Amino acid sequence: MSHTIEDLLRIMATLRDPVRGCPWDVKQDFATIAPYTIEEAYEVADAIDRKDYADLRDELGDLLLQVVFHSRMAEEAGHFAFTDVVDAICAKMLRRHPHVFPDAAGKLLSVEDADAQTAAWEELKRRERQDKGDADTSVLAGVSRGLPEWQRAYKLQKRASTIGFDWSDPGPVLDKLEEEIAEVRSELVAAAEIDAHDVAAKAANRARLEDEIGDVLFVAVNLARLAKVDYSQALRAANAKFERRFRRMEALAQAENTQLDGKSLTVQDAYWERAKAEDKAGLL
Repeated sequence: MSHTIEDLLRIMATLRDPVRGCPWDVKQDFATIAPYTIEEAYEVADAIDRKDYADLRDELGDLLLQVVFHSRMAEEAGHFAFTDVVDAICAKMLRRHPHVFPDAAGKLLSVEDADAQTAAWEELKRRERQDKGDADTSVLAGVSRGLPEWQRAYKLQKRASTIGFDWSDPGPVLDKLEEEIAEVRSELVAAAEIDAHDVAAKAANRARLEDEIGDVLFVAVNLARLAKVDYSQALRAANAKFERRFRRMEALAQAENTQLDGKSLTVQDAYWERAKAEDKAGLL
Protein backbone atom coordinates (compact mmCIF):
# COMPACT_ATOMS: atom_id res chain seq x y z
CA MET A 1 0.00 0.00 0.00
CA SER A 2 1.37 3.38 -0.99
CA HIS A 3 0.91 6.34 1.32
CA THR A 4 0.57 10.00 0.35
CA ILE A 5 1.54 13.29 1.94
CA GLU A 6 -2.10 13.61 3.02
CA ASP A 7 -1.69 10.37 5.02
CA LEU A 8 1.38 11.80 6.74
CA LEU A 9 -0.48 15.01 7.59
CA ARG A 10 -3.34 12.98 9.09
CA ILE A 11 -0.91 10.84 11.11
CA MET A 12 0.74 13.95 12.55
CA ALA A 13 -2.64 15.52 13.37
CA THR A 14 -3.59 12.34 15.24
CA LEU A 15 -0.27 12.22 17.11
CA ARG A 16 -0.83 15.82 18.23
CA ASP A 17 -4.44 15.24 19.30
CA PRO A 18 -4.68 16.29 22.99
CA VAL A 19 -7.08 13.44 23.81
CA ARG A 20 -6.07 10.42 21.73
CA GLY A 21 -2.60 11.41 20.57
CA CYS A 22 0.89 10.49 21.76
CA PRO A 23 1.79 12.21 25.06
CA TRP A 24 5.35 12.89 23.86
CA ASP A 25 4.26 14.44 20.56
CA VAL A 26 1.56 16.52 22.25
CA LYS A 27 3.96 18.14 24.73
CA GLN A 28 6.50 19.28 22.08
CA ASP A 29 6.87 22.82 20.76
CA PHE A 30 9.01 24.54 18.12
CA ALA A 31 12.00 24.91 20.44
CA THR A 32 12.03 21.29 21.58
CA ILE A 33 11.67 19.92 18.05
CA ALA A 34 14.30 22.20 16.45
CA PRO A 35 17.30 20.09 17.62
CA TYR A 36 15.73 17.00 16.05
CA THR A 37 15.26 18.89 12.80
CA ILE A 38 18.96 19.76 12.71
CA GLU A 39 19.93 16.19 13.64
CA GLU A 40 17.80 14.72 10.85
CA ALA A 41 19.39 17.04 8.28
CA TYR A 42 22.83 15.79 9.32
CA GLU A 43 21.66 12.18 9.12
CA VAL A 44 20.56 12.83 5.53
CA ALA A 45 24.06 14.14 4.79
CA ASP A 46 25.60 11.09 6.48
CA ALA A 47 23.54 8.68 4.36
CA ILE A 48 24.67 10.54 1.25
CA ASP A 49 28.32 10.30 2.36
CA ARG A 50 27.92 6.55 2.84
CA LYS A 51 26.07 6.20 -0.49
CA ASP A 52 23.43 4.22 1.41
CA TYR A 53 20.40 5.07 -0.67
CA ALA A 54 17.96 2.87 1.23
CA ASP A 55 18.97 4.72 4.39
CA LEU A 56 18.78 8.03 2.51
CA ARG A 57 15.16 7.26 1.66
CA ASP A 58 14.39 6.69 5.34
CA GLU A 59 16.34 9.74 6.50
CA LEU A 60 14.59 11.98 3.97
CA GLY A 61 11.33 10.67 5.40
CA ASP A 62 12.48 11.61 8.90
CA LEU A 63 13.40 15.09 7.64
CA LEU A 64 10.03 15.45 5.92
CA LEU A 65 8.37 14.49 9.20
CA GLN A 66 10.12 17.42 10.85
CA VAL A 67 8.60 19.82 8.29
CA VAL A 68 5.17 18.28 8.87
CA PHE A 69 5.64 18.44 12.66
CA HIS A 70 6.53 22.14 12.64
CA SER A 71 3.73 22.88 10.17
CA ARG A 72 1.18 21.09 12.35
CA MET A 73 2.20 23.05 15.44
CA ALA A 74 2.03 26.29 13.44
CA GLU A 75 -1.46 25.38 12.19
CA GLU A 76 -2.64 24.67 15.75
CA ALA A 77 -1.35 28.12 16.79
CA GLY A 78 -3.04 29.79 13.82
CA HIS A 79 0.20 30.86 12.12
CA PHE A 80 0.15 28.84 8.89
CA ALA A 81 -0.48 25.33 7.55
CA PHE A 82 1.55 22.81 5.54
CA THR A 83 -0.12 23.97 2.34
CA ASP A 84 1.16 27.48 3.04
CA VAL A 85 4.70 26.10 3.38
CA VAL A 86 4.37 24.39 0.00
CA ASP A 87 2.90 27.50 -1.59
CA ALA A 88 5.67 29.70 -0.19
CA ILE A 89 8.53 27.53 -1.42
CA CYS A 90 6.96 27.07 -4.88
CA ALA A 91 6.52 30.83 -5.21
CA LYS A 92 10.10 31.42 -4.07
CA MET A 93 11.56 28.92 -6.54
CA LEU A 94 9.61 30.45 -9.41
CA ARG A 95 10.60 33.95 -8.35
CA ARG A 96 14.28 33.17 -7.86
CA HIS A 97 14.73 31.31 -11.14
CA PRO A 98 13.65 33.89 -13.74
CA HIS A 99 16.14 32.28 -16.15
CA VAL A 100 14.14 29.03 -16.03
CA PHE A 101 10.55 30.11 -15.41
CA PRO A 102 9.22 32.99 -17.53
CA ASP A 103 7.50 35.96 -15.93
CA ALA A 104 3.87 36.93 -16.53
CA ALA A 105 4.86 38.43 -19.89
CA GLY A 106 6.61 35.22 -20.91
CA LYS A 107 10.09 36.76 -20.62
CA LEU A 108 13.12 34.74 -19.48
CA LEU A 109 16.19 36.30 -17.87
CA SER A 110 19.48 35.30 -19.46
CA VAL A 111 22.40 34.20 -17.25
CA GLU A 112 25.87 33.23 -18.48
CA ASP A 113 26.82 30.49 -16.03
CA ALA A 114 26.41 29.14 -12.49
CA ASP A 115 28.49 31.98 -10.99
CA ALA A 116 26.28 34.57 -12.68
CA GLN A 117 23.21 32.74 -11.38
CA THR A 118 24.61 32.76 -7.84
CA ALA A 119 25.13 36.53 -8.06
CA ALA A 120 21.60 36.98 -9.40
CA TRP A 121 20.23 34.77 -6.60
CA GLU A 122 21.92 36.89 -3.93
CA GLU A 123 20.59 40.06 -5.56
CA LEU A 124 17.05 38.66 -5.56
CA LYS A 125 17.40 37.76 -1.87
CA ARG A 126 18.61 41.29 -1.14
CA ARG A 127 15.60 42.79 -2.89
CA GLU A 128 13.26 40.47 -1.01
CA ARG A 129 14.73 41.58 2.33
CA GLN A 130 14.37 45.20 1.22
CA ASP A 131 10.75 44.63 0.20
CA LYS A 132 10.07 43.20 3.67
CA GLY A 133 11.34 46.43 5.21
CA ASP A 134 14.70 45.09 6.39
CA ALA A 135 16.85 48.19 6.97
CA ASP A 136 20.09 46.21 7.13
CA THR A 137 21.96 47.12 3.93
CA SER A 138 25.19 45.31 4.78
CA VAL A 139 26.64 42.83 2.31
CA LEU A 140 26.41 40.37 5.21
CA ALA A 141 22.69 40.95 5.78
CA GLY A 142 20.54 37.85 5.87
CA VAL A 143 23.23 35.35 6.88
CA SER A 144 21.28 33.27 9.38
CA ARG A 145 22.46 33.09 12.99
CA GLY A 146 20.82 29.68 13.29
CA LEU A 147 23.38 27.98 11.06
CA PRO A 148 26.15 25.75 12.43
CA GLU A 149 28.98 28.18 13.11
CA TRP A 150 31.35 26.67 10.53
CA GLN A 151 28.66 27.12 7.89
CA ARG A 152 27.93 30.66 9.00
CA ALA A 153 31.67 31.42 8.75
CA TYR A 154 31.65 30.10 5.18
CA LYS A 155 28.64 32.21 4.21
CA LEU A 156 30.06 35.37 5.80
CA GLN A 157 33.32 34.87 3.91
CA LYS A 158 31.48 34.14 0.67
CA ARG A 159 29.38 37.29 1.02
CA ALA A 160 32.44 39.44 1.73
CA SER A 161 34.09 38.01 -1.37
CA THR A 162 31.31 39.43 -3.57
CA ILE A 163 32.82 42.90 -3.14
CA GLY A 164 36.40 41.70 -3.55
CA PHE A 165 37.27 41.32 0.16
CA ASP A 166 38.98 37.97 -0.34
CA TRP A 167 42.23 36.20 -1.10
CA SER A 168 42.67 34.91 -4.63
CA ASP A 169 44.14 31.52 -3.69
CA PRO A 170 44.84 29.33 -0.63
CA GLY A 171 48.52 30.37 -0.29
CA PRO A 172 48.04 33.54 1.77
CA VAL A 173 45.44 31.75 3.88
CA LEU A 174 48.06 29.19 4.90
CA ASP A 175 50.29 32.05 6.04
CA LYS A 176 47.40 33.52 7.99
CA LEU A 177 46.67 30.13 9.57
CA GLU A 178 50.28 29.85 10.73
CA GLU A 179 50.03 33.36 12.19
CA GLU A 180 46.86 32.50 14.11
CA ILE A 181 48.33 29.21 15.40
CA ALA A 182 51.37 31.13 16.65
CA GLU A 183 49.03 33.43 18.59
CA VAL A 184 47.31 30.42 20.16
CA ARG A 185 50.72 29.05 21.11
CA SER A 186 51.62 32.39 22.70
CA GLU A 187 48.48 32.35 24.85
CA LEU A 188 49.15 28.77 25.95
CA VAL A 189 52.67 29.77 27.01
CA ALA A 190 51.24 32.76 28.88
CA ALA A 191 48.71 30.51 30.61
CA ALA A 192 51.50 28.35 32.03
CA GLU A 193 53.11 31.42 33.59
CA ILE A 194 50.01 32.73 35.38
CA ASP A 195 49.86 32.34 39.13
CA ALA A 196 47.39 29.54 39.94
CA HIS A 197 45.61 31.82 42.43
CA ASP A 198 45.25 34.77 40.03
CA VAL A 199 41.64 34.17 39.02
CA ALA A 200 41.29 37.40 37.02
CA ALA A 201 44.43 36.75 34.96
CA LYS A 202 43.35 33.17 34.28
CA ALA A 203 39.93 34.32 33.10
CA ALA A 204 41.44 36.98 30.84
CA ASN A 205 43.85 34.45 29.36
CA ARG A 206 41.00 32.00 28.80
CA ALA A 207 39.03 34.67 26.93
CA ARG A 208 42.04 35.50 24.73
CA LEU A 209 42.69 31.82 24.07
CA GLU A 210 39.08 31.28 23.03
CA ASP A 211 39.36 34.28 20.73
CA GLU A 212 42.57 33.04 19.10
CA ILE A 213 41.30 29.48 18.65
CA GLY A 214 38.17 30.95 17.09
CA ASP A 215 40.41 32.78 14.60
CA VAL A 216 42.16 29.51 13.75
CA LEU A 217 38.85 27.79 13.05
CA PHE A 218 37.56 30.73 11.00
CA VAL A 219 40.71 30.75 8.87
CA ALA A 220 40.50 26.95 8.46
CA VAL A 221 37.03 27.39 6.94
CA ASN A 222 38.46 30.06 4.65
CA LEU A 223 41.28 27.72 3.60
CA ALA A 224 38.81 24.98 2.70
CA ARG A 225 36.63 27.44 0.79
CA LEU A 226 39.49 28.78 -1.35
CA ALA A 227 40.84 25.25 -1.89
CA LYS A 228 37.32 24.37 -3.09
CA VAL A 229 36.97 21.70 -0.41
CA ASP A 230 33.68 21.18 1.40
CA TYR A 231 34.61 21.95 5.03
CA SER A 232 31.73 19.87 6.41
CA GLN A 233 32.52 16.91 4.17
CA ALA A 234 36.22 17.12 5.05
CA LEU A 235 35.46 17.15 8.78
CA ARG A 236 32.96 14.28 8.47
CA ALA A 237 35.61 12.27 6.61
CA ALA A 238 38.19 13.09 9.31
CA ASN A 239 35.74 11.98 12.02
CA ALA A 240 35.03 8.74 10.17
CA LYS A 241 38.76 8.10 9.72
CA PHE A 242 39.47 8.69 13.40
CA GLU A 243 36.62 6.41 14.46
CA ARG A 244 37.70 3.68 12.04
CA ARG A 245 41.30 3.75 13.24
CA PHE A 246 40.44 4.04 16.94
CA ARG A 247 38.07 1.06 16.76
CA ARG A 248 40.86 -0.91 15.07
CA MET A 249 43.20 0.06 17.92
CA GLU A 250 40.69 -1.39 20.36
CA ALA A 251 40.38 -4.57 18.29
CA LEU A 252 44.16 -4.99 18.10
CA ALA A 253 44.48 -4.64 21.86
CA GLN A 254 41.61 -7.06 22.45
CA ALA A 255 43.26 -9.60 20.13
CA GLU A 256 46.28 -9.46 22.44
CA ASN A 257 44.04 -10.01 25.50
CA THR A 258 44.55 -6.50 26.76
CA GLN A 259 42.83 -3.10 26.60
CA LEU A 260 43.86 0.44 25.82
CA ASP A 261 42.58 1.90 29.07
CA GLY A 262 45.45 2.32 31.49
CA LYS A 263 48.14 2.02 28.84
CA SER A 264 50.66 4.83 28.43
CA LEU A 265 50.29 7.22 25.51
CA THR A 266 53.43 5.68 23.98
CA VAL A 267 51.85 2.22 23.95
CA GLN A 268 48.54 3.58 22.68
CA ASP A 269 50.40 5.46 19.93
CA ALA A 270 51.98 2.18 18.81
CA TYR A 271 48.52 0.66 18.37
CA TRP A 272 47.44 3.80 16.52
CA GLU A 273 50.33 3.52 14.07
CA ARG A 274 49.45 -0.11 13.38
CA ALA A 275 45.82 0.81 12.76
CA LYS A 276 46.89 3.73 10.60
CA ALA A 277 49.14 1.52 8.49
CA GLU A 278 46.33 -0.97 7.94
CA ASP A 279 43.95 1.84 7.01
CA LYS A 280 46.38 3.29 4.47
CA ALA A 281 46.82 -0.19 3.00
CA GLY A 282 43.07 -0.36 2.50
CA LEU A 283 42.60 -3.15 5.04
CA LEU A 284 40.01 -1.38 7.22
